[in-house]
Amino acid sequence: MTYKPVYLEAAKSGVLRERIRIAGELLEECTLCPRNCKVNRLENELGTCKTGRHAMVSSYAPHFGEEAPLVGFRGSGTIFFTQCNLLCIFCQNYDISHDGRGQEVTSEDLANFMVHLQDIGCHNINFVTPSHVVAQILSALEIAINNGLQVPLVFNTSGYDTVETVKLLDGIVDIYMPDFKFWDQETARQLCAAPDYPERARMAVKEMHRQVGDLQINDLGIAECGLLVRHLVMPDKLAGTGEIMHFLASEISANTYVNIMPQYRPCGSAFTVDKIARSITREEYYEALDSARKEGITRLDDRN
Repeated sequence: MTYKPVYLEAAKSGVLRERIRIAGELLEECTLCPRNCKVNRLENELGTCKTGRHAMVSSYAPHFGEEAPLVGFRGSGTIFFTQCNLLCIFCQNYDISHDGRGQEVTSEDLANFMVHLQDIGCHNINFVTPSHVVAQILSALEIAINNGLQVPLVFNTSGYDTVETVKLLDGIVDIYMPDFKFWDQETARQLCAAPDYPERARMAVKEMHRQVGDLQINDLGIAECGLLVRHLVMPDKLAGTGEIMHFLASEISANTYVNIMPQYRPCGSAFTVDKIARSITREEYYEALDSARKEGITRLDDRN
């Protein structure tokens, strides 16, 4: 039987329309993310994410560098949103997240991007850095559904999300793909000015898993729903890989699908902090993989 994205029922039942209303009201004194800027984005007041009433998009296209179950045969339909609510100083998309490269789009534009990516064969719609534009995504989704959208939605986030906002996506998002970047508060403070990141990420990942469970992959190897966690290995164990893998195995599920990523390199303002001013070593990457296996995490993305 062909998988039916959960948002189709949400649209039919009226749940989606109610979520659009709630998310839109949150923009008036914005608390969509943990920054709690409380600016009126409906009047284009700007907080940390520098995004007003309308979302900004830097690009949309099939992506073949994502995790294997997302890419499949025809790619993941990525929509890269401009700006970010976390703003890691080492971001590899610094020109997008910090410098604001992109264009403002309407809900109709965003809906058209989704349907276009579906029509050219992408297996899913992959919202990249979406935490600050949840309200705009929901509004566009309603239009896209009316125009025939029916592939799974991927919420590809930094993990710096509030539980309340994640709950707005219950029954809307099929696949959650959060990063879990740091275990240590001081590291998070220094690298993204968010000492609450570790706790926020733990709470958000728990809520995501409560909603969608472990990643479900069909007979063709394509992900249909569930949780997929990304973790970037950093120099000198700064990311806290062992602790994060223990958390996933013991408090989420030992069956969690995890992508332990080796591609860290100094980008953005990374060279201003000595301990992240180098790439990781092969030994550091293999040690990270070993730490996952020791905790019983065996569903590791094999692209690397």
